[in-house]
Amino acid sequence: MLVLIALSILHIAAIILLLVATIDNAWWVTFNPQTSTDVWGRWVLTNNKWNLTDLPSSYEQDYLQAVQATTVLACIFSIIALFVFIAELFTLPKGRRFTISGVFQVLACLFIMIAASIYTDRFHINEKSIGNYGHSFILAWIAFGLTFISSIVYFVLRKK
Repeated sequence: MLVLIALSILHIAAIILLLVATIDNAWWVTFNPQTSTDVWGRWVLTNNKWNLTDLPSSYEQDYLQAVQATTVLACIFSIIALFVFIAELFTLPKGRRFTISGVFQVLACLFIMIAASIYTDRFHINEKSIGNYGHSFILAWIAFGLTFISSIVYFVLRKK
């Protein structure tokens, strides 16, 4: 029972991190001028107010849309996995539980890894000296680790 509670907390923490990484505006930050860029837009600080601007035209639209789609899909699959986990817990017999939850969580893990990998490889390559990755980018990689761990735990619990 304690393992299931810990797994639920781990899964909810992963969902929260995925949502923050997807929604928050700090995948890339610069300090002069002060900007904060995410996968949806760029925020520029002017006159002590944050203004939303379009992403630079140097962003390749295909890669940007891939990052946007995979971050959203990671959130969706992780949330579905939580609901399936609860449903499997009360409906399926031992030995058959948690397989579908594990599969959805593996998909969420795969999608957030793809998003963060594409973002790392394709964006801000020539801007390393003027900025760095923000907390949302770091949270995306932490969420990758949490979703990976929870998917492994789902498959291990299936065996017991």
